[in-house]
Amino acid sequence: MAAVGTMAAMGPLPAMGALPPLPTLGVPGVPELKPLTRYEAMRLGPGWSHSCHAMLYAPNPGMLFGRIPLRYAVLMQMRFDGLLGFPGGFVDRRYWSLEDGLNRVLGLGLGCVRLTEADYLCSHLTEGPHRVVAHFYARQLTLEELHTIEISAVHSRDHGMEVMGMVRVPLYTQKDRMGGLPNFLANSFVGTAKFQLLFALKILNMVPEEKLAEAVAATQKPKKAAIDHAGGAAGHLHGHKAGNELGKAGNELAERAEHPGMAQAGAEQLAGLEGQALAEQLAGAEALEQPAGLGADAVAEQPLAEAME
Repeated sequence: MAAVGTMAAMGPLPAMGALPPLPTLGVPGVPELKPLTRYEAMRLGPGWSHSCHAMLYAPNPGMLFGRIPLRYAVLMQMRFDGLLGFPGGFVDRRYWSLEDGLNRVLGLGLGCVRLTEADYLCSHLTEGPHRVVAHFYARQLTLEELHTIEISAVHSRDHGMEVMGMVRVPLYTQKDRMGGLPNFLANSFVGTAKFQLLFALKILNMVPEEKLAEAVAATQKPKKAAIDHAGGAAGHLHGHKAGNELGKAGNELAERAEHPGMAQAGAEQLAGLEGQALAEQLAGAEALEQPAGLGADAVAEQPLAEAME
């Protein structure tokens, strides 16, 4: 079943009255893109480029760990540059309609799917120096049809070259509030792909808006927590080391006190160790200001997941 088009299809504008406002994303932390209708996009001058991408999805009755509803399977791609994106690409409007150009690119990356104007979802003007309007399509399939496309994609021309492979988007959140959708959103996306994913999940009622906002907000928190944790551990380590050194020097100073000629040298050594310990603590604090690596996240044990309400 094709997704219901959200934006107005290409055609004459109403003679009277104003068009209803176009839907927006409205998720804090995600920059809003300017929406426009298909009709408006088609009237843009020759100085504009048009990109067309598609989200293929299917209802998924599966249960993660036997109790967490997966709800939908949503396909994205891992690209050659290590960024996540949707199947599609730029369309040369001099030679192709939007759908013909999109299907041509899909044939290279997926091999067995064709979209129509009925699958059109939205258009947005992109930010940046380039004048690009991003068109987005969504097609609902059966889970069996989606799986067939995943298999076909492995044998397509672009597999292993421009496309590293297909991935499914997790639409749940784990108990730690990071596993699942939040961790997925923390990846790097190409162009408008992250915005289009969130927009489609909201407009097609696949994930509640408040859950999308929670997932986005969660991606902005873990780095600080990891740095604080590392700071406490490193501070304890430096403090323990400095304490041992100072204690050792204190014992030596007490012994040398019995010999007047050695007492002054021992005091100078203790003062030097105190300065060195302070310098080590400051150096450790400065090192902790650098971004935390992926290793700390990788070794953390993941708790069981829970479904998004």
